[in-house]
Amino acid sequence: VQLVESGGDLVQPGGSLRLSCAASQGSLDYYAIGWFHQAPGKEREAISCIGSDGTTYYLESAKGRFTISRDDAKNTVYLQLNNLKPEDTGVYYCATDYQAPIRQIASMCRRTEFGTWGQGTQVTVSS
Repeated sequence: VQLVESGGDLVQPGGSLRLSCAASQGSLDYYAIGWFHQAPGKEREAISCIGSDGTTYYLESAKGRFTISRDDAKNTVYLQLNNLKPEDTGVYYCATDYQAPIRQIASMCRRTEFGTWGQGTQVTVSS
C-alpha cells in the first residue's frame, strides 16, 4: 500500500479544510489509518486515527474541531479540519498499518504504531 495526501492549502484563521489520504497498490481493508501533524520546528504528533472497523480515536487537541472518516470503496481516508488556528500550520501526514484483531486503535494512535507513511500535505493558517 502507498499513501498520497492532498487537500492542504493556505487558509485564514477560522477556516476549514478537508484533507484526503488515498491508498494505491492495495486495499485499506483490515488497515488502520492515522493522521499526524508536524508543526514547524517541532516533532510529528498524532491527531486522530481510525480503525479497520471504523472506530475512531482523537488526541485531546483534536477533539471538537477535527473529524476523521474513511471510505473503503474509494480507498480513502479523510480528515476534516474546522475552525483552524495558526498553530495548526504544518505538514499533515497520513499513515497506515495492518490492524490485527488484538491491536486497539487508541494504542496504535498514541504510540504511532504505523509502518507506511505518505509524503505529507502542507497546511498554512494565516491571515
